[in-house]
Amino acid sequence: MRGLPLSSFFRMYPEAMFSGSIKLKKELSQRVERCAKAGGYSSPQEFIEHIIEREMAKLADAETDDDIVKKLRGLGYID
Repeated sequence: MRGLPLSSFFRMYPEAMFSGSIKLKKELSQRVERCAKAGGYSSPQEFIEHIIEREMAKLADAETDDDIVKKLRGLGYID
């Protein structure tokens, strides 16, 4: 098992439930497929879920929206 499974994350944070799909640009999709295959993942979806799980874990202890914004800034996601 790699990191915290999404099912565990959503049990801990039910308000974060997301249902649907995400469209990727063709070039990014091709890069994801290449990395997933090279990394031994069963699918590009498993690879993307692993990446998201790891990044979301960095925000897990944020208690307020302001905490989330500070952490996202610290991680370089927003200015």
